[in-house]
Amino acid sequence: MAIPIILDCDTGTDDAVAILLALGSPELDVRAITVAGGNVGLDRTLANTLALTRLARSDVPVYSGADRPLLGSFVNEPRIHGVDGLGGIVLPEGGKPADGVAADAIRRILRTSAELVTLVGIAPVTNLALALMTEPSIAANVDKIVLMSGAWAEGNATPAAEFNALNDPEALSVLLACGRPVVFATLELTAQALVTPERVAALRALGTGLCLAAACDIEASVPRSRRLPGAPLHDPCAVAWLLRPSLFTTRSCSVRIDLGPGISRGRTVIDRWDRTGDPHNALVMETVDPDGFFNLLGERLARLP
Repeated sequence: MAIPIILDCDTGTDDAVAILLALGSPELDVRAITVAGGNVGLDRTLANTLALTRLARSDVPVYSGADRPLLGSFVNEPRIHGVDGLGGIVLPEGGKPADGVAADAIRRILRTSAELVTLVGIAPVTNLALALMTEPSIAANVDKIVLMSGAWAEGNATPAAEFNALNDPEALSVLLACGRPVVFATLELTAQALVTPERVAALRALGTGLCLAAACDIEASVPRSRRLPGAPLHDPCAVAWLLRPSLFTTRSCSVRIDLGPGISRGRTVIDRWDRTGDPHNALVMETVDPDGFFNLLGERLARLP
């Protein structure tokens, strides 16, 4: 049976690949894609998501969501994703978003689903938190929450914080407190899934589909990391864990979020070695087989139109 999921994104370059990976995978029943601002503003993340679902010939409903976090405003990242979020890669225009707003759609899907639903968050998780805060009882219909968020060492948005966690740490705390299993793909994990020119060329060789070509063009636009021999492909790791958990190793941990106003705001304090003795509230991905990951990605992208 396919896994029912809601995919919550802020569609920039790596979100785009994650969306296509999810849509190309029959193991997943994507009930909705919900969109927030983040990598770029909501107007662009929504347009990007609609363009990708049309390119994939998918009828999955796309809902517009939060244009700001629970507190303050989102911090965009055009240096990585470009001002349009897709590195300047132009896609055919998408359709219209579904009626309603993301948090309402999440609540309705969870309230009415006959099966437990997995929440996959690859953005600032404002939409997910708003849904769970305003109707806490629906958490009982959540199977698990899989996130691309956080780091146990350095951040990438500040010295302390990963981008998604920094953009709405209060929302991330809501998810950790909702009582459902939470799984993290952190920066240390995604740094093992590096896009290189050689890997892009290998993906291009798998077919001539428009989605495969778009994914390759988008990833080729991403600048190489200043400290790694490639560009980390962050968000697809969360989707890939659902599809092929055997590619990953994980560790049960205690995770807390720094909500302070200072330089450490947004830090995910991940106690991998039980130094605090706090109860474990999350599963943290620690390693991924990069060749297996890219093989899976190529196989699924090549399925798409």
